[in-house]
Formats: sequence, C-alpha cells, structure tokens
Amino acid sequence: MDTALDVHRALTDDELRRLDAYWRAANYLTVGQIYLLGNPLLREPLTRDDIKPRLLGHWGTSPGLNLIYAHLNRVIVARDLNAMLVTGPGHGGPAIVANTWLEGTWSERYHDVARDEAGMSKLFRQFSFPGGIPSHVAADVPGSIHEGGELGYALSHAYGAAFDHPNLVVACVVGDGEAETGPLAGSWLSDVFLNPARDGAVLPILHLNGYKIASPTVLSRIPEADLLDLMRGSGYQPYVVAGDDPAQVHRALAATMDRALDEIAEIQRRARSGGVVERPRWPMIILRTPKGWTGPREVDGSQVEGTYRAHQVPLSGVRDNPAHLAELEHWLRSYRPEELFDATGAPVDELRTLPPRGDRRMSANPVTNGGLVLRDLTLPDFRDYAVEVPEPGQPMAGATGALGPWIRDVITANPQTFRLFGPDEVASNRLGAAFEVTDRAWVAARVPGDDHLSPDGRVMEVLSEHLCQGWLEGYLLTGRHGVFTSYEAFIHIVDSMLNQHAKWLKVTRAIPWRQPIASLNYLLSSHVWRQDHNGFSHQDPGFIDHVVNKKAEVVRVYLPPDANTLLATMDHCLRSRHYINVVVAGKQPAPNWLTMTEAIQHTRRGLGIWEWASNDGGSEPDVVLACCGDVPTLEALAAVELLRQHLPELKVRLVNVVDLMRLQPATEHPHGLTDNEFDTIFTEDRPIIFAYHGYPWLIHRLTYRRTNHDNLHVRGYKEEGTTTTPFDMVMLNDLDRFHLVTDVIDRVPGLAARAARLRQRMVDARQSARDYTRQYGEDDPQVAEWRWVRETGPTNP
Repeated sequence: MDTALDVHRALTDDELRRLDAYWRAANYLTVGQIYLLGNPLLREPLTRDDIKPRLLGHWGTSPGLNLIYAHLNRVIVARDLNAMLVTGPGHGGPAIVANTWLEGTWSERYHDVARDEAGMSKLFRQFSFPGGIPSHVAADVPGSIHEGGELGYALSHAYGAAFDHPNLVVACVVGDGEAETGPLAGSWLSDVFLNPARDGAVLPILHLNGYKIASPTVLSRIPEADLLDLMRGSGYQPYVVAGDDPAQVHRALAATMDRALDEIAEIQRRARSGGVVERPRWPMIILRTPKGWTGPREVDGSQVEGTYRAHQVPLSGVRDNPAHLAELEHWLRSYRPEELFDATGAPVDELRTLPPRGDRRMSANPVTNGGLVLRDLTLPDFRDYAVEVPEPGQPMAGATGALGPWIRDVITANPQTFRLFGPDEVASNRLGAAFEVTDRAWVAARVPGDDHLSPDGRVMEVLSEHLCQGWLEGYLLTGRHGVFTSYEAFIHIVDSMLNQHAKWLKVTRAIPWRQPIASLNYLLSSHVWRQDHNGFSHQDPGFIDHVVNKKAEVVRVYLPPDANTLLATMDHCLRSRHYINVVVAGKQPAPNWLTMTEAIQHTRRGLGIWEWASNDGGSEPDVVLACCGDVPTLEALAAVELLRQHLPELKVRLVNVVDLMRLQPATEHPHGLTDNEFDTIFTEDRPIIFAYHGYPWLIHRLTYRRTNHDNLHVRGYKEEGTTTTPFDMVMLNDLDRFHLVTDVIDRVPGLAARAARLRQRMVDARQSARDYTRQYGEDDPQVAEWRWVRETGPTNP
C-alpha cells in the first residue's frame, strides 16, 4: 500500500460503510448469475432445483471488477466526471452486468428485467443460459465497447476512445493474464500519442490477482520494484493498492483514485493553458487483491480463494453435492442480502442513491453507444480530384497517390472526428499529401530533422498493426470515423481483432438500442503483385479470404482497377455505416481506364461489361474474360488486345469486377447478383477466364452455385513469389497476358487446332520475357511500356 497517501481522508466511516455495501451487493448479484435458477433472495433454503444445470462464468476476476466499478462510481458523483470503463478481463461479465442492474441501466434497456425480485430472478437466469446473454462483457451489456473474450486489446481500445474526447476519462482494467499478451504489452506506449490538450485521459488499472486459468501470472510474480520500473519506463506514475482486508483496501483505493484524478486534471490544466505540450507522466493504479476474493476459501480440502482454482466456478458440484450446496448458501448469505435489497427485491435506498444519475452512469454514457454521438463526415466532392482519362489506359498514375489529396482534405474538413491510422506506411502507401495539412501524432521528444511530428497530428503511425487496429476500433465505437492503411500482406496480423469486431457488428445489428457506428475501413496497398522489391515475405493477398468468412451483412470487399474508381469507392466507404470495408488498391503508376463519370457508374454497379474492350457487339460472346484487381485488369486487357490482333473473329467480352461480393448469389450476400443477372453477364455456357487479384479458390467458392460454374477457370496468386520484376511475378503465378491467351485457346471449343501457332507464340513470348529479366534485371520494355490502344494495330510481341 502506498504509505505516501493519507488513506483515511478519502472516505468517512459512513461512506466506507455504503461503498462496502454496494460492493457486497454487486458480488451477491455476480454469484447469483453464475449459480441460481430460482430463489434469488434466498427466502428459502437453497435446494438442488434452485441451481442451474450448467454452471458457467468466471468468478475469480469479478470481485476486483466490482470493487473498481463501485469506486469509479464514487469519484464520478464526487467530481461530476464524464467517464467510461473498458474491461480487459471481459470474462468477468456477471460483475459488469450486476453493476448495470444496480445502476438501473439494465432495466431501462431490458424492460422485463426490472429492479425487483422477479427482475433479479430473470437477471440470474439469463446469464450464460440458452436464449439469454453471453458470459462475457458482450455488446448486450450497456456501457461496453469491448467484450474482452479475446485478451489483449483493452488498453488500445481505451486510448482510441480517449482521442478527441477532451472531457472523457477512460478507466481501463487490465487483467494480469491479459498483460502477458503482445498487443497489450505494446499498448502501454499509447501514451506517446495522447495529447493532454485536446484528448481525454486514460486511467489504466492493472489488476493483479495472481493467476490465469491454471498458473501464475508473470507480472504478479516479478519483484515489485521491477514492475514499477516497467510502468515508469512506459511513461506512467504507478500507485500500488494491495491487501485482503476490505476496509483497508477501500480506503486506500479511494485515496489513490482521488490522487490519480487530481494529477490527470492538473496535467490537462497545464496542457490547456497555452503552454508547450509535452509528454506527461500519467498516473496508473496497480491493484493487488486475491483472486476470487470473498468467495470460498477452501473447497474439498484445497485452497480456492487467492489461487487459480477461483478462476471460473469455485463450487462446481452444487447440484449433486450437498456439502457444496451448503457452502454456496453460506457464501451467498455472507453478503447479507437482507441488508442490501428491500422486500420487493430492489436495492435499498442508500444503494440506489450511490451511483451516478442519467448519462453520467458508465453504463449509460452516450459515447459507449457510439452511434448516438456519431455525426456524418464533411466530405469534399471526390469528383474534384479526378484523374483526367482522355482514353482508356491513359495516363499512368498511381491510384493511392490520386486518393491522397482527397484524404488530406477529409482531414481538414473534419478536425475532430477523423483520423488516419497506419503502421509507419502512410507515406509509403502514397498518402503523403495528408502531411500538407497535418502531422503524425507525437507527444514524446522531438529533434531537428524529424518529419511531421506534433502533438496535434491527425495521422496515427506506430509500427504495430495491433495498436492501429485497437485505436481505430475504440475511435469508431465511441462515435468517430477513420481509415486504416497497411501493406496487404501484414494486415493479417490483426486477423483475430477483425474477427472480434465483425462479431460485435453482427450482434449489435440485432440489439435495438445499439445505434450503427461508422464502418471500419481498410485501405490495403503495397499489394501482392507490386511487392517485387521486398519479395515472398511481403506477398500475400489472403486477408480478403479471411474477411469473406465473416457474416455477409457486415463485410464488403472492393478492388478498384484505377484511381477514379478508388476515389468513388472510398467516398462510399466513408459514408457507410456498420460495415467492415476492405479496399485493395495499387500505389505504383498504372494505367487509368475510366473517366470519373464512368468510374462512378461502374462502382455503383459493382461489376460490368467494358464495352470499349469487348467485341461481342451485343451478341453472345465466344469467351468471357473477367478481371478483378488492378494488375489482373491490366493483364486481362493486354490479353484482349492480343486476341483482337491475332484472332479478330473471336468474340471476347471483358467484364471487370470492383465489388467482389457481387459474385455471390443475392441469397447469400446483400450485394450479390441474382442468377439471372449473373447469367446475363457471364453467360450460361461460354468459357469464363477470370484473372483475379488473390487466391483463385475464393472465386470458385463465391460462384459455385452459378449455372456456368463448370466453365469457370480462375487465374490468381498461387503462392509463388520472390524478389523479381513485376511481370515476372505475374508469370510465376500464370496470371500474365500470354498465359491468359493460352487459356482462351485451350477452353474455347474448336479454337485449339486453328490457333496452335498463336499458342506456341504465347509460350515463346513468356520465355522471352523471362529471359530478358534474367539478363537485364528488369522487364522487357515491350511488356513494361505496353499501353492499350483502341482498335489499332499490335503493340505486343
């Protein structure tokens, strides 16, 4: 315990008594949720029939969470504080549910669960019960933005919530098991990016109860001096509260919270008084209390309280073991429920008056239901940023480079509600125009020669995809907007975080009081086909496959073929709500195919026939050449020109796909085409050669129910890569123009015999192109400098 604090000044004896009563009430309600099916107030002795047949939940962390919640309520009332809570040990779900019921918010959201005996019975029954609520702090729980079922993301979510919320204090409980994860370990450095002049504050509370499921936690067993140095080295002033005597811990925690909040207020006062904004030493609390505190001390001769045995359900044989049943009743009665709840089952008056009122309740704070405070972005007209396209294929311009000025102006127009996130790759991905109007957020030391660093920066760059994702999720969940830009191969690092966010979006769509939030927008560049300088380690388009596994109602995938379609796509994504939008676009100079008017139409359709690249003349084609992605589109168009040059009688239809989900049936995805629409575009019986950006099997998976699926042949990434030239990269994976032409020859009935010479020329052209790269270290100019020429002579070998 920190002896520098006068622990007796924070609480009067009466305040201590009431605070302890509130904590006991929350603990009672927590245990009741885990165990009880009936008899919620113990008006009769417990019987087997009062116990749930399946005992689920986590008791070990819950008393600590209840303690923290009660003390946060005290300071919110005393200071009229605008505060919210992020619960890292989200498996302590019954504790947070208990507090929302005590505050009254649960009954306001779920009218059938009133604050009376019948409501308490429903509260107990619904927890981890079929047709009820999950065991974690899920989206069903008012005040939650973070389920915590998967550990590691609490602190990054808390900081994301604090950005641009200057009057908000985000208390964040970090479990000592969670503290062992990589994402959480990196999250301590988030304070380097928090501006005390314009952002809110985060109060980390590291809860050390000593154990995970079956073994000790690392931070609970290292010397306390090392732990304090670890926190100080991360920029915090740690305060330790430790003990197992409730009265002493209450007094110490109250005094420590007061001191921490005083320091936060002083840090913000100094930063907001017009002085130089520097990195402060933010307070944080280390709370050491026994795991499963106030629960059974011993069960069947083994210690439980203060050990890993308290992690989940300390008494597991209650229905069939009379001794366990008696111990459970003793445990529940130790909280003296007759003192805490009146004759109707409602909390007694002095408990009802202890929590904050209205929106000051952490479970009712509007920012925790981000859609309530969400406002539309002010978006500049993306048409004003168009690349002029006098004819298809002209000019050569990088798509993300054209997008950069628009993103720059989005930042300018939305100085408090939009941020750009990226793992040190904003400039690399050609979005450097943002630095014309803002900097990288940075509150640590700066030295001459630093590039665009300032406390007020709107670009959030840190070399951790986990942090970027967590910050952005916290930012979105509390009512703001953003874009996450990353190299395509390394966005996989956040696969699991995306899983959790997708589940959150899916569940909240069915919760009436949860309002839609802004979409999570990924802009992936430096993609698989243009990672020739970094090589195989940087070549992986599989994030798309991962995203498509999620619920169709919340995921969207876009592969714009050029700059204008990228502009139209990103405008759509930033206007959308409650989706995960994945946009893959190249950063290198590339042909541009569509005028802005054409790009808007094409983006709205999601896919379509490019008439200027087709020669089927409105009749049925001999072959459909489809493409999705910028490099596949380039190769498909080069193949079309070769076919037009050497087989002019062949009727070729070129179909480009922007919205990948259009390929699915309408019954499987909201963007899907009906079977009739699909057959109209792709035909019912003609060969389809599909040049795709990613792994070929995904196209088959999306279209396997279509009439003409048996005639579909997909070329894409086959996990072949190295440090090589751009065209050699597509040849390694058989996606090149010459191979596409041979695919057409091989699959159009009757064509093989009469096009044998052309097929041989294509094989020779591939070998010639490869030989050139091996001799000169770059692509043959006849390939690298190829340009689409409408209806003229050949420009290819």
